Amino acid sequence: MAAKVKVKYTVGPDVDLDREVIRLKNGKRLTNSLAAKMAEEAIKQAVGRPSLSAKSVESPQIKVRVPVKLKKALDKEAKRRGETNSAIVREALEKYLKTA
Repeated sequence: MAAKVKVKYTVGPDVDLDREVIRLKNGKRLTNSLAAKMAEEAIKQAVGRPSLSAKSVESPQIKVRVPVKLKKALDKEAKRRGETNSAIVREALEKYLKTA
């Protein structure tokens, strides 16, 4: 069973913005409360690759070693198709396992 995605980010005080004056591009002063709101928004927008298993579930990874020639052929095919190496490997593995 796939593991739940762990929360990787926490909001914590780095600079006391009540004491240190920092201005944004628009001239507005950056306060601790504004920085916290901005950080929360940034965390909401920080997304990695979508799960292939289910929402909020980390997709398992498989790592394999291949000969250089095979890796180059995969890179070339991925570029030709405009896809990632992972997508092509998943497709090939699915096709193989359906016929195995």
